[in-house]
Amino acid sequence: MSKSKDGIKWIELYRNKTGKKEIDMHEVARFALANGYEPPKPKTIEEVVARQLSRAARQHHKTDPDTGEPYRVNHRIPGEKGQASIWINVDDGPPRNKMLISLSTRREQMVGDALQLTRDADRWNRVCPDQEPIQLPLDLTFDVELRRHADEDDAEELAS
Repeated sequence: MSKSKDGIKWIELYRNKTGKKEIDMHEVARFALANGYEPPKPKTIEEVVARQLSRAARQHHKTDPDTGEPYRVNHRIPGEKGQASIWINVDDGPPRNKMLISLSTRREQMVGDALQLTRDADRWNRVCPDQEPIQLPLDLTFDVELRRHADEDDAEELAS
């Protein structure tokens, strides 16, 4: 059984035993561990540090001196199956094909999120026909432009 399917089994078991509809995953974890869930193998120090460094790389932003807009400095390129990802720095002027791979990968993640968001909203709308349907527009062009031209305080308020 996959990790996800095993996890889902424990979540459903917890929900069935407790009757809770809103759950705290820490409570579910305590329940699962107390009832025989086999915890994952601990990460090595190298794996933990690599993950922290990847997170730092992802969060590294600078301000473009030409536009005054922030940009992400480091960009991830997924590795081949079984291989580690590599990171490139946009300020180094990486080859177009590598930057395109990184940006396209992120765009595909957005498309996947939009597809799942649509499916989830559609399901809720079918399960709750007596309530006003939730319709979320997927054309984000206006939202991007609005945030792009908002000052920092306004951008934070729009994001919340």
